[in-house]
Amino acid sequence: MKYILMMNAPSGPYQIFSWKKEAIQAHVDYMMRLNKQLTEAGEMLAGEALTEPDQAILVKADDNRLPITDGVFPESKEFLAGFWIVEVESKARALAIAAEVSCAPGPDGKPLKMAVEVREVMTSCHSDQ
Repeated sequence: MKYILMMNAPSGPYQIFSWKKEAIQAHVDYMMRLNKQLTEAGEMLAGEALTEPDQAILVKADDNRLPITDGVFPESKEFLAGFWIVEVESKARALAIAAEVSCAPGPDGKPLKMAVEVREVMTSCHSDQ
């Protein structure tokens, strides 16, 4: 079963940029260790951190399929900070990984308890006919 785990952060500038260098390094090290564990277990298919929302651009197509840009994302309480796509044996395992992501250390070394949305990736149905 494939799942996407989407880590959400509070809106506004990335808080991590205001942390002390040691706290940033501890956070990055934690995420790198988790990614390595998931990769070694054969569970991690992809994962990326994303730029701040003020660098995002909303795009819609016009009648000629050309892009129409509409500035940055609308105001919201949270934004997508990064994601993982994992392939695991059960939903329970995907939720356990999400909990590990949520526990990444913050500026004081305590778990941030960030919200992580977990959604199963839709798969195509194949017919033998």
